[in-house]
Amino acid sequence: MTSGGWAGPIVPRYVADDVQDRLVTAIALGVYVPGQRLPTERELAAMLGVSRTSVRGALQHLTESGYLEVRRGRNGGYFVLADWGSGSAEHVSRHLVPNWAEFEALFDARTLIEPLIARTAAERCTAADVTAINEALEAYLVAPDHDASRLADYALHHAIATVTKNPILVETSVELRARISLNLGAEPYTDAVRLQAVEQHRQLVEAVTGHRAEVAADVAADHFTLSEGLIRSLVQRARAEDERSANGSAPAGDVRGAGVDR
Repeated sequence: MTSGGWAGPIVPRYVADDVQDRLVTAIALGVYVPGQRLPTERELAAMLGVSRTSVRGALQHLTESGYLEVRRGRNGGYFVLADWGSGSAEHVSRHLVPNWAEFEALFDARTLIEPLIARTAAERCTAADVTAINEALEAYLVAPDHDASRLADYALHHAIATVTKNPILVETSVELRARISLNLGAEPYTDAVRLQAVEQHRQLVEAVTGHRAEVAADVAADHFTLSEGLIRSLVQRARAEDERSANGSAPAGDVRGAGVDR
């Protein structure tokens, strides 16, 4: 990977390249998992604030590289094949490392704001709120697949934030979530993290609906470090692989069939 800044070599970069870096990073984090269909070109362009042409170019390149496959027909689209490959470390490093100060600020903001939201929700929760939150929790627990789980996860946290009766806190929670998900709509994810999240969601709902404000804040403080941990681990993995490549170690191998350590 080339060094940045004015002293480094001039390397042409295109929007499609940045989209590739973002998508490979998202796939490595589990924002999208093997077997899952990506959002459409139109949806991705809207999420990332870029043209459909740039998205199309990135998707085509990632298909050629083995990260994605195209399926035709009514239920077709771009589907994730693999979550890690020989070029993943470079993509991840290009996307995360130059923006690391921003991620640190984001992690810090979450540890400050999400416990406040949970505490306030517990203090202001009404009988009607209890019903809505419990329904949102149940939808999460029975979600049959990754797509359903990500939607239910968002709905549950949005329901809890809404209980604060403060639209600024709701908007702040949504914004923090969008940024931690790379503006791609879902928190980073692994099967192990989901198991932790299931238990933490139960604890959080019990604390909020039981008006136990400090317990709710403590659970939220712990819960919202799950994504932080995955992102930090991914950066460490990318750096380690970059170092191995720089030292002339054997390449990680073809992307097909590769997987992120769980």
